[in-house]
Amino acid sequence: MSEQVNTADLYDERGEELESIAVQFQNLGGNTHFSGPVRTVRCFEDNALVKSILNTPGDGAVLVIDGQGSLRTALMGDMIAESAVANGWAGVIINGAIRDREAIARLPLGVKALGSNPKKSAKAGVGEVDVQLVLDHVRVKPGVMIFCDPDGILIER
Repeated sequence: MSEQVNTADLYDERGEELESIAVQFQNLGGNTHFSGPVRTVRCFEDNALVKSILNTPGDGAVLVIDGQGSLRTALMGDMIAESAVANGWAGVIINGAIRDREAIARLPLGVKALGSNPKKSAKAGVGEVDVQLVLDHVRVKPGVMIFCDPDGILIER
């Protein structure tokens, strides 16, 4: 988004209209402040759906990926992240790992993930798209607005 949103100020302004996801994700992309409507993927150690979605027009959306917290394989690398940038995605939040973190850090993309692992994931396409997720007891529904910065993540109720 063109306007940089500060989550602390946003929470002060909107309070209980927002929920905070307390998971301490690492900031790994070139953009530390990002926001947009949510799209979702649920997958486990398989990034085929992630790759296919980020290869479609993002229109400023944020893809939230529930990789079930696995750090055993990466769900996004630099080539998929470059595709996200080229297709207009604002950011990606991964409850799991990325790889190519130095290259991703140079891209104009918001990226939050639990960590990194150089190991590739499976490519079978197993998972679900645009489903409700639950991260840290917070419902993440497709279409609601999400706001991210170094302080954390806020999502509309």
